[in-house]
Amino acid sequence: MRKLFIILFLVAFGIVGITGFWYWQKNIYSKEILKLEILGPEEVETGEGIEYIVKLKNNGQTRLENPELIFEFPGKSILEGTSTLRNNQRIEDIYPGEERTYSFRAKLFGRENEIMKAKASLSYYPKNLKALYQSETSFTSRIKFVPLTFEFDSPSSVAKGEEINFSLNYFSNIDEILESLRVRIEYPSGFEFRESIPNALDEKEWALYSLSKASGGRIEIKGTIEQGKEGEEKIFRAQLGMLKNEEFWLLKEATQSLKIAESSLYISSLINNSPGYSVSAGDYLHYEIFFSNIGQNPIQKKFLFAELDGDFFDLSTLKSKDGEFGHGDNTILWDWKNVSSLRFLDNGEEGKVEFWVKLKEDIGHQVENPKLNLKVDLAGAEKSFETKINSQIVLNQKVYFEQEFFEGEGPLPPKVGEKTEYTVLWQIKNFWNKLENVKVKAILPDYVRPTGNIFPVEAKFTYDSGSRTLMWNVGEIEPWQSFENTSLVLAFQIEFSPLASQKGETPFLVNKAEISGEDIWTSETLKVSADGRDTTLPDDQNVSEIQGIVE
Repeated sequence: MRKLFIILFLVAFGIVGITGFWYWQKNIYSKEILKLEILGPEEVETGEGIEYIVKLKNNGQTRLENPELIFEFPGKSILEGTSTLRNNQRIEDIYPGEERTYSFRAKLFGRENEIMKAKASLSYYPKNLKALYQSETSFTSRIKFVPLTFEFDSPSSVAKGEEINFSLNYFSNIDEILESLRVRIEYPSGFEFRESIPNALDEKEWALYSLSKASGGRIEIKGTIEQGKEGEEKIFRAQLGMLKNEEFWLLKEATQSLKIAESSLYISSLINNSPGYSVSAGDYLHYEIFFSNIGQNPIQKKFLFAELDGDFFDLSTLKSKDGEFGHGDNTILWDWKNVSSLRFLDNGEEGKVEFWVKLKEDIGHQVENPKLNLKVDLAGAEKSFETKINSQIVLNQKVYFEQEFFEGEGPLPPKVGEKTEYTVLWQIKNFWNKLENVKVKAILPDYVRPTGNIFPVEAKFTYDSGSRTLMWNVGEIEPWQSFENTSLVLAFQIEFSPLASQKGETPFLVNKAEISGEDIWTSETLKVSADGRDTTLPDDQNVSEIQGIVE
């Protein structure tokens, strides 16, 4: 009897164990059964409106109850109607096999190549289980382009102690009004701030007005470099960003290198009455050679030889008051019999000889970094004076109604009270030397404004609404580059709204343009201008002159 009882107990215990194992096996759950992902653009522009799609699917056999979806926007997001970046929402139970999507929209703001991370999580209870489960995922986008121009406009060198004037120019092409803008600058050691327009908050930070698309401005700064060695590079760094909830959202950075100018010791030769005359092809040069006796004894009965070395000298134009030379000869001789200071020059006294020569406009072949060399020999003492030749820049300013870049809209001839669109084309050509810090500037009349259409879109183009100044920061140009190179062509669109007083006239659409650039070879700032253009569009063969008269 006892043996039968033990057998029945073991059978009952086995049945209960199997039932419990079956129940546990039925209610086991893994959060991997829920698929949660975020879909969105991998690359975005700053200020661009984007949409995130949160996609979820229940791949299990169990209903997911009391689910709560949380979506977190990237930290530098602007949402419509709210400033809360964390979105919490209770959603309906998710049944086995069910798939859903949820949409979230925002505009992202950040600097180029900044990574923006969105997060999503879903918490829920599987049916018949008391345990709370949570699934998480994330998605990253990269800021590929910031439609803002933010650039220094300054010289590349300055003497120590000399006042320096420079500006920070900014221009927005973002389809969003930017609020709470700040500009911050970091000065190099030795720089002393004096003043700025507009006034700074603390000499290093400025608050800007709201900035809409196709608008911009500038900050002008004055100061001095009081410390540093000759030839030392001073680096200015600036940031443009937005102040949001006491956090600075960086959008654009700019740096500018400023060199402390090296002193020139060439005091024994002048060109055109200047020790640092800027020489250009075609110039007529007046050379003066000075010689001083710094010894203890007089100099007597000496000859002075000057040799002109360089392809750009037009020797057929050579003239000298007391010097002797043959036709086409590149050597000039001054005899002590004709020059009193060569006959006798006492200690501490100075003498002078001079000559005139014209430079050729062109030498018929391509050269880079051309120079003139004057070699002087006096009583066995030799000295060479090297003069570098500036590059030449050509600037074309043209205006078209219809062109390959943009289509013109509006009446032609232009009519009072209506808008007509035109395309301004700037073309650049450079000759002998590499140029840097090249800029093109022009001023728009009061009745003309830019539309914001620019080609190429990545061009560093700004427009100061206050002064109505357009500026294209070209940067560097290599020698012998022309506007066949698309990087030396800029097209931008403007709108012309004729005034009643302009009826029957052909007003200017854009005033005179000026290109400036710093010649790396000569360290000179070169400037060339191009005429303004009116509504007759002399460059547009498809528009007649009568079509430029305002109706």
